[in-house]
Amino acid sequence: MLMRDVAASVVMPRFRSLAPGEIAEKSPGEVVTIVDREAEERLYDGLAALGIGARIVGEEAVSRDPALLSRVGEGQVWLIDPLDGTANFAAGRFPFGMMIALVEDGEPVESWILDPLSGRLCHARRGEGATCEGQPVPSRNVRRSPPRAALGSHFLPPERRAALHDFAARTLDVQPVPRCAAESYVRLVLGQDDVALFQRILPWDHAAGALFLTEAGGKITHWDGAPYRIGASGKGVLAAADAELWGMAADLILDPAAGLLDLEDSF
Repeated sequence: MLMRDVAASVVMPRFRSLAPGEIAEKSPGEVVTIVDREAEERLYDGLAALGIGARIVGEEAVSRDPALLSRVGEGQVWLIDPLDGTANFAAGRFPFGMMIALVEDGEPVESWILDPLSGRLCHARRGEGATCEGQPVPSRNVRRSPPRAALGSHFLPPERRAALHDFAARTLDVQPVPRCAAESYVRLVLGQDDVALFQRILPWDHAAGALFLTEAGGKITHWDGAPYRIGASGKGVLAAADAELWGMAADLILDPAAGLLDLEDSF
């Protein structure tokens, strides 16, 4: 299987073995490693060899040529996140993951999420459900009070981030985020978290996880309540393990008093 092969040959041999020259700053506060680039090249070649005619858009290719994103919501597209959680990986921490999604006209139709460290592979196909390690994902029976929430707000100014967390903590058990979307979505499905908030909506960060979540009975939208869609220009993403939890979180986190909806920037 392509992702497992790349994890075994490119990713894991360099975990906790990166040389200083193999880590660089891609943008302020965001690092990239030689592993991101080499893994994406290998995944690109493997997907291209399938010959289905889909365009291939990878995170590192977009960092070199942002124009690749201009039509990401049109037609058939492979989306590659070769190493999600790069900052964790570069620091010798986990979690980190690999994600691939096949998208048609902005809608994910099939996705894969691999944890290279454990080998856990999650898969979803639109209309056919979600599996983890080849087994159907069981129905969630977890009901915590208060629900557990991971709020990805680290790109907010510090004072806005603190205000959001204080507001959310009135009703939610706010937990540290894993800084890895590949892990965040799996935690929602497997019962470790109930709600997740994401500020940025880069397509490779969410396409695979969104399909996995919804096929397991969860719900995901943009902050304005519009259905999640690749290529949309809305702000942020709110995801939850089921519709009831989403509604409760939306009533709280997306309340105008929480201050998210008046942010000027789109993420």
